[in-house]
Amino acid sequence: MRKNSLKSTRINGEVQRVLAEVIHGEIKDPRISPWTSVVSAEVAPDLKSCKVWVSVLGDEETRKATLEGLRSAEGFIKRQLARTINLRNTPDITFKMDQSIEYGVNMSRKIDEIVAQDKENAKGRQEDAEE
Repeated sequence: MRKNSLKSTRINGEVQRVLAEVIHGEIKDPRISPWTSVVSAEVAPDLKSCKVWVSVLGDEETRKATLEGLRSAEGFIKRQLARTINLRNTPDITFKMDQSIEYGVNMSRKIDEIVAQDKENAKGRQEDAEE
């Protein structure tokens, strides 16, 4: 199976969907933040391993606790994945932190601040011109 084949893309998408459902609905670990998103899943062509990128909205301590909780629940998550998706091999799951959502929120906040400053500066220049 090639890395970017249609079959590979479908498997990656299905694994991502199932993992998101399991993390949000079936894991009872309090360390896992409710603001956890499964950003991407990449199953190896031999179906033996899977890298899963998760994003957690919160501080560094929340991210570390969530990653620790997910790693401790890997066996349960793998079992649920095997029950839901019928693959020849159930991949070993490796969780990695992805900070793209937090980065996007931070950039949006900075843009809003700059726009507000720009409006204030424009208003100040307009008042100076009127005097």
